Amino acid sequence: MATEHDTETRRVATRGRIVMLVDNGVRGDSRVQKEARSAAEAGWDVVLLGRAKGRKPESWRIGEAEVRLIPVPTPMVRRRHEYRRAVLRSPLAYRPGPLAEYRKQRVKAWRADLNIRLILARQEGTALTRLRLAVPRLTARVAYPWVKLRHRRTRALDKRRKDMDSPLDRFTTAFWLRTMGDRSWRRLDPHLWDFELAYGKVVDELEPDIVHANDFRMLGVGARAKLRARARGRDVRLVWDAHEYLPGIKPWSPHPRWHVAQCAHEREYARHADAVTTVSETLAGMLQVRHGLKERPTVVLNAPDAEISPEQAAEPVPDLRELCGIGPEVPLTVYSGSAAPQRGLDIMVEALPLLPEVHTAFVVLNTESPYVRTLRARAEELGAADRLHLVPYVPHYQVARFLSAADVGVIPIHHWPNHEIALITKFFEYSHARLPLVVSDVRTMGATVTRTGQGEVFRAEDLEDYVRAVKSVLGDAERYRGAYDTPGLLDGWTWEAQAEVLDGVYARLAGERARERWA
Repeated sequence: MATEHDTETRRVATRGRIVMLVDNGVRGDSRVQKEARSAAEAGWDVVLLGRAKGRKPESWRIGEAEVRLIPVPTPMVRRRHEYRRAVLRSPLAYRPGPLAEYRKQRVKAWRADLNIRLILARQEGTALTRLRLAVPRLTARVAYPWVKLRHRRTRALDKRRKDMDSPLDRFTTAFWLRTMGDRSWRRLDPHLWDFELAYGKVVDELEPDIVHANDFRMLGVGARAKLRARARGRDVRLVWDAHEYLPGIKPWSPHPRWHVAQCAHEREYARHADAVTTVSETLAGMLQVRHGLKERPTVVLNAPDAEISPEQAAEPVPDLRELCGIGPEVPLTVYSGSAAPQRGLDIMVEALPLLPEVHTAFVVLNTESPYVRTLRARAEELGAADRLHLVPYVPHYQVARFLSAADVGVIPIHHWPNHEIALITKFFEYSHARLPLVVSDVRTMGATVTRTGQGEVFRAEDLEDYVRAVKSVLGDAERYRGAYDTPGLLDGWTWEAQAEVLDGVYARLAGERARERWA
């Protein structure tokens, strides 16, 4: 393990220390992995902090960058009112916690025990023994429906607290927004403090020169770290990497307070960013307007690597067709990425009976997630389960080579604001795999495919039009692949080009620090 002296020596020998923050486990996030590796290759001392799944920290290296996963206890995932009894709202409900389930099980166990004691009394005991059981049996008979009633009231209260759709709930949400403004997230979603309490002290100990906060939950962690450092006399710069337009996302949580809380949190801390990066020009303009940014955010596309290290090149790439159990002559459509309803994967399953020769592969992080299981069940109902293949992720530097075995790359995402404004990761991965594309008619991606001629566009969620697009591409695949021969088309869609842009942001901030230090 590196000593404090070793760490400080490494800092002096580099251009400065960058601490990158992300709220996931790193392994499935190709963007942050590439950011960390390329920054370290450019001479920065990089520590990437992510979230551990369990209670044990983890660490490894991506090239010269250090990765640390931090356990994040989540006692604040429940809001304060969820820990209190609702004496006025539901007086019969038990206090929050496991008590309701315990009481229900306990009275059921009591009745079961009394039943066995009665059987034994009838077989082995006397009339007096049976008489002694009369009072506890009567008590249990009365207690059971009473406990069931209180259990039902507790369950109903829990549901109302999760739904928060009553007039009182809507009033209290509006009240906190009105009275606290952007600070209202502290009441509406205190779980955000769990990230601060886990990450904050680690960031402080690392004494970064630049904090690179990925997405909206880490923005607050990075901003507060910057403010604490400056209070101690250290000049720390903050880069906010906005992956999505937060008001336009499909909320990650169904809780009605979650989305408004995240938006308030982002608004409060956006002004502390010294530089903002994002994934598209459209989103850059939207962020500048929304947060009143002095400078337009810098666009850093999440493009794949054009070059990989000799060690990475030496690693065998799994054969997609072999994993699917099919030969080279079988038509294969592929989707690679996050599996969620808004991603539209169901249309690919529904199309299988209408494309009887075609096989479909889903390359997803979790092949046993609830949504993926519903897709598999639907394929079985349609009699096409043998043509649907679930395949796990490969390392990000193998994705393009891995996917190149398919015939068509599909992006069937639905119309959500965030889907309209950017070219998503899989678009670039498919492009570098030289796959003909079938994409839904979301604005930016649909326009790009139409302009380049690298695939077909179909109306989102329109099964008939999707089938038309797939047939069109499979019928003339080489024409669509030929679009990739256009000079310069793929050159800008490489991580190497994007890494230079990001390094320019870091260098500018480091230069500003140096000028201010000596001014």
